Amino acid sequence: MDEFFPVLVPGFSEVLVLVRSHMEEQSNGSSVPVPEFLLICFPNYQSRQHWLSLPLSLLFLLAMGANVTLLITIKLEASLHEPMYYLLSLLSMLDIVLCLTVIPKVLAIFWFDDRHINFSACFLQMFIMNSFLTMESCTFMVMAYDRYVAICKPLRYPSIITDQFVARAAIFVAARNGLLIMPIPILSSQLRYCSRIIKNCICTNMSVSKLSCDDITFNKLYQFVIGCTLLGSDLILIILSYSFILKAVARIKAEGAVAKALSTCGSHFILILFFSTVLLVLVITNLARDRISPDVPILLNILHHLIPPALNPIVYGVRTKESKQGIQNLLRRF
Repeated sequence: MDEFFPVLVPGFSEVLVLVRSHMEEQSNGSSVPVPEFLLICFPNYQSRQHWLSLPLSLLFLLAMGANVTLLITIKLEASLHEPMYYLLSLLSMLDIVLCLTVIPKVLAIFWFDDRHINFSACFLQMFIMNSFLTMESCTFMVMAYDRYVAICKPLRYPSIITDQFVARAAIFVAARNGLLIMPIPILSSQLRYCSRIIKNCICTNMSVSKLSCDDITFNKLYQFVIGCTLLGSDLILIILSYSFILKAVARIKAEGAVAKALSTCGSHFILILFFSTVLLVLVITNLARDRISPDVPILLNILHHLIPPALNPIVYGVRTKESKQGIQNLLRRF
């Protein structure tokens, strides 16, 4: 059987040897030096995972293309040099970095059987994934506040939402999330490891730290508390903003104004809700890992780094008249 499978699955022999050494290391209970990790995507579907590369590649191209197009449009169109579009640019840049951090490595595993990842690169990927994910949540919160001021306090909007406000918001988004997320990869990198086989396509904190010989209770507790605090506070403020918006919209008498406000804010809120729901489902599936296939949370984690980046520029950017006109002008130029 061991001689037959290498023909069907590229790299199977190497994985088999490493799995055997992994079992021996675990039985000995000793730590090993870890110059690099080995990523095992979809442990139960090794022979079929290459079929997943096609939809993932298409989603990756869509996400990158949509976000780059939006960034170029905002850069070239003078009419889009406004705070709201600067926030859209920030969101697009976060989406691009998240995609480039995760998806190329996943596709390299599927296409070239490139399962190895350097020790430092693994923890760098862990930091970028965690910090940029919470930065994106924080950006959603700032954008919700922008819509709240635009609808509830329209006369004061130019004096509140300024270029300086956007710059300060960007610094706050980067500093808050970067500093609070930094201990997660640092704590994980200080652990002693009994194995180097990660049963995941990416270096998530839990997938990596559970390979350690040390107690990881503090690591898990810190990630849980920080994740709930950052994402939970952002979601609460977003819901409050849209609640005030709905109250303000209900008092609008002008014909068509209500429909326009609800159309814009409704699509924004649905996208934010989708972002939060996928995160919640991901957390639940990780907690219930013993009852479901381990491949489910792995797939959800990958899709969460692809679907929101693909949808964000479409929902936030293309739905506005100015950005539509800007994209049309860009297409005419080329």
